Amino acid sequence: MAQATMMSAAASKVLAELAALEDPKARAVNEKHGDDHGVNLGKLRAMAKRLKTQHELARELWATGDTPARLVALLICRPKDFGRDELDAMMREARIPKVNEWLVNYVVKKSPHAQELRVAWFTDPDASVASAGWALTSERVVKKPQGLDLAELLDIIEAQMKEAPDRLQWAMNFCLAQIGIEHAEHRARALDIGERLEVLKDYPTPPNCTSPFAPSWINEMVRRNNEK
Repeated sequence: MAQATMMSAAASKVLAELAALEDPKARAVNEKHGDDHGVNLGKLRAMAKRLKTQHELARELWATGDTPARLVALLICRPKDFGRDELDAMMREARIPKVNEWLVNYVVKKSPHAQELRVAWFTDPDASVASAGWALTSERVVKKPQGLDLAELLDIIEAQMKEAPDRLQWAMNFCLAQIGIEHAEHRARALDIGERLEVLKDYPTPPNCTSPFAPSWINEMVRRNNEK
C-alpha cells in the first residue's frame, strides 16, 4: 500500500484507465500466450500515443509490476535514457512474454548498450534472459552480421535448440531461420539443421501464414525475395 500512496497522480490515472479497459475475453486469449492481462493492445497503444514520451512516468509505471502498465511504459519511455544495469534489471523482471518481447524490440534494440547486453545475455543461465540475447543476435544477423561467427551460431543451435526451454527455443529457431534467409552460403546447413531437429515442425499455422518451422520459413522467404 505504501507504493500506492507515493504514486503520482499521472500514474494513478493511467492505472485507472487500464483497469477500465480490462476485458475478460481479451484476458482469455492473452493467457493462452502466457500474458496475464485483458487489455486490448490496440487500445493500449492508443493510450500510449496520447501520452507521448514521458520517461519518468514510464519508470513509475514499470515499478508497479502491472503488465499493462509496463507495456505502456515501454511505449512512452526514452530508450537511450536507461542505463545498462537498469536494462539488465528490467529484463530479469520481464517474465511475461509480451513484456519481454516489447522490452527487447522497443527499448533495448534502441539503446547504446544493446551490443554489450547482447553478449552478456547470450549465455545467461536464465532462459528468458538468454532468449533476449538471441533476439538481439538475430537483429545483428540481419542488419549487421560483420563480426558474428555464423558457423559457430549454427553449431550452438544444432547442439542446444532441440532441448531448449520454449522461449529460448523459439529465439534460437528465429536466428536459425534468419541465417538461412539472409546468408546463402549458410543456407544449406541451416535447412539441414532445421530438417533434422524438426523444431516447430507441427506448429499450428493459419492459412496464408508462413510456418515457423525453419526450413519452410527459409524456403518461403527466399522464394519471395527472388520474386522481387
